[in-house]
Amino acid sequence: MSDRSLRGMRLGAQSMETEAGVEPAARQRVEYRCEDGEQVFVIFAAEAEIPQTWTSKTGKEATLVNGEKQEEESTEKPVRTHWDMLLERRTPEELETILQDRLDKLRATRGAAQAAAKS
Repeated sequence: MSDRSLRGMRLGAQSMETEAGVEPAARQRVEYRCEDGEQVFVIFAAEAEIPQTWTSKTGKEATLVNGEKQEEESTEKPVRTHWDMLLERRTPEELETILQDRLDKLRATRGAAQAAAKS
């Protein structure tokens, strides 16, 4: 009975296509180096744009070896703090006046609260 049973292939496990006549894409091997001397090799397509820095598996930043040094352009805006935005709306003299008014008001309410507590 076992001689007459049909034997099939495992679906998806093996490909019926051959690799004859297939050429892999052109590649280039690029070397990066960390500050501590760790070497990182990355394979890119031949037409790919090569980045100046690469993060290694250990999490360190590696720079391109034998690459052109590009000056990093700061496209980011400088961080604006709350103080910077406040100075865009008010002058330092106005801020001093506002501060003094608020302090006077605070002292008045505290004084009234202390007087009420003593009574």
